[in-house]
Amino acid sequence: MARRPLPRILSTGSTQLVRGRDLARTAADSATDVLHPLITISRGLRRLAAAGRRKWAGTPKDRRGPLLFLVASVVLTVALVPYGPLLAVITLMAAAAWQGRDRTPSTPAGPDEVQGKRLESLYEALVPYFSVPEDPAPLYAHGGEWGKAFDSYEFDDTGRVSHLTIRYPAYFTDGEADSRARIEQLLHAKSGRGREYHFAWDEEGNQLTVAVLPPLPTDIAAQRFVTAPGETVLGFTDPAGVPRTLPLAFGEDRRDVPPVIWRTGVRSTEPHLLAVGGPGSGTTTLLRSIALQALQHGDVLIIEGGGTGEFACLAGRAGVLGIECGPAGAPAGLEWAARETERRLLAAHRARQAGLTPPEDTRRPLWLLLDRPTVLGNLAPADGGKDPGTLLQVPLRHGRAVAVTVVVAEQFDAMESLGEAVLAHTRARVVLGPASSGWVEAVLGAPPHTTPAPDVPAGRGYARLGTGPVHRLQVPATPDPYDEATSETHRQAVLALLPGHTPPVDAPPVAEAPADPVRVAAPGPVGVVAEG
Repeated sequence: MARRPLPRILSTGSTQLVRGRDLARTAADSATDVLHPLITISRGLRRLAAAGRRKWAGTPKDRRGPLLFLVASVVLTVALVPYGPLLAVITLMAAAAWQGRDRTPSTPAGPDEVQGKRLESLYEALVPYFSVPEDPAPLYAHGGEWGKAFDSYEFDDTGRVSHLTIRYPAYFTDGEADSRARIEQLLHAKSGRGREYHFAWDEEGNQLTVAVLPPLPTDIAAQRFVTAPGETVLGFTDPAGVPRTLPLAFGEDRRDVPPVIWRTGVRSTEPHLLAVGGPGSGTTTLLRSIALQALQHGDVLIIEGGGTGEFACLAGRAGVLGIECGPAGAPAGLEWAARETERRLLAAHRARQAGLTPPEDTRRPLWLLLDRPTVLGNLAPADGGKDPGTLLQVPLRHGRAVAVTVVVAEQFDAMESLGEAVLAHTRARVVLGPASSGWVEAVLGAPPHTTPAPDVPAGRGYARLGTGPVHRLQVPATPDPYDEATSETHRQAVLALLPGHTPPVDAPPVAEAPADPVRVAAPGPVGVVAEG
């Protein structure tokens, strides 16, 4: 049987389909241009009708009758006036054309002359780092086109770069920390100092995103945070850093702010905390904030090495076992804490052997807060006492199993004096105050993904929980309410969080009175007395 020839559409149909598609697209564009006024008026009429429906729905029922009468009167008046219907239609079409106009803001076609020079300068500065002589088609070359390397860019009101997406060649060693640090330092210098930049490296896509971070809020005062037992708010960070927000009060207003939450307890992987900073950096404020949160569900023992009375507001309060300020009282308090940890371990072990629930006193959280313990460690040999650092080994090693948490705050120049047990068991770390990237990495174990700002407020720094990411941190304002420099708003906020006073043993109850900030006496269940 003879084979029939193939139809001609297979050979010439593709060309005809392409031509037909082009003609249809051209006709559609032409129709859109011709009918653009009609489309605009239709869109405006739709918006006016929607506004009328909203106005009618928002009118109370007792006022709808007079409103209908008013509209009918206007329509009748317009109908009786000469040329009234024509003028009404013209007015309606004009209003519809105005409401139906395209309100999308026009975007500039590209950067202006000054912005283009900034991008060109950035591109030229990156050429020595992102190019090699062996590359046959280099993405970066002197005199090249920066538009191929920068996918997106944004500028702030001052004309400086606020967001930039950079493409780099695949052979760049983005897996090495030194190579990345050089690029980040260069971009920080060329984009403008005095701001904090966040660097997001996409090794798979060979892209680097640079973004300017807004300053963290410093007006967050101490308050009751919406947290579960075992959760402590260290401070607040960027919205992209954590998947959770907390509702906070700012005077009469309320807004949601992302927190850095530290979880303690039996199942915590970071049961103890180390905070490091310089003078005036806010480490004592952090301890005071942690103490106010811990007193909601547990007991607190405070060791103050500075002896400045920063924790006088907590003296004699319910749940405060003691505030030790001298080289003789601090070892006594820590020895009791070690024995209490051992007692809890034995009681919990016996209860589990008997198949019972551990006693309630072994599950109530006990917090040991130490502010600058190395000062007391230096004075202990002269007074014949023990170094507080050596007495912390038992609570640090075994405290997690019996709800004993240790928080240590120290300065940068005294970190070497901290014992090995403190450095080994404090997996949650905080760095406050001005610090270089090297200092932050030395304390946290990882460099920050942002450039440290030269001038930071008190309580501003970085936090890292275990092996997690490094977060920017702003500690809530928790000043000493007995300090004369404290504002009245912050003073009342802290005083409102303090628990009530506990009357001394064998003494009649007395009215509450402010504690003496010079000599602090805090009798507690363990009989620990502070020395001023």
